[in-house]
Amino acid sequence: MSWNEVADMPCSVARSLAILGDRWTLLIIRNVFLGARRFADIQSQLGVPRHVLSVRLRRLVDDGVLVKVAYQASPARYEYKLTEMGRDLYPVILSLVAWGDRWLDQGKGPPLLYRHRACDHVFTPSLACSHCGERVSATDVRVEVGPGLSPT
Repeated sequence: MSWNEVADMPCSVARSLAILGDRWTLLIIRNVFLGARRFADIQSQLGVPRHVLSVRLRRLVDDGVLVKVAYQASPARYEYKLTEMGRDLYPVILSLVAWGDRWLDQGKGPPLLYRHRACDHVFTPSLACSHCGERVSATDVRVEVGPGLSPT
């Protein structure tokens, strides 16, 4: 099955992975969240081959996750900023951080701490119900067919 076929599946995970599901894309987005905006900065921080980075950035722009903004006219230079769609990936990144910190830290502790600006406390992300605010885990959820799933 090709990525184009995955993108057309009536599954939110599959459609998301069609955009985000390779080894570099989430790392690129993570670095943009951490303040990297320019091609050279992202490339040097990640060590990603230039061609691969160019292709991934172009795709993220085409898919609406990033926007390419000129910061210099001659020669033309650009930086990449998160769109609203891209900023909405922050809970995904934080969930991966929490999972990795819990299961893959090799006993060393988390490499980065996340401090909530409003209360100035280090926090661990958790999933909560948008209606009642209670913490949600896999055993607390019942999945039902939604309006986006066709009968076929």
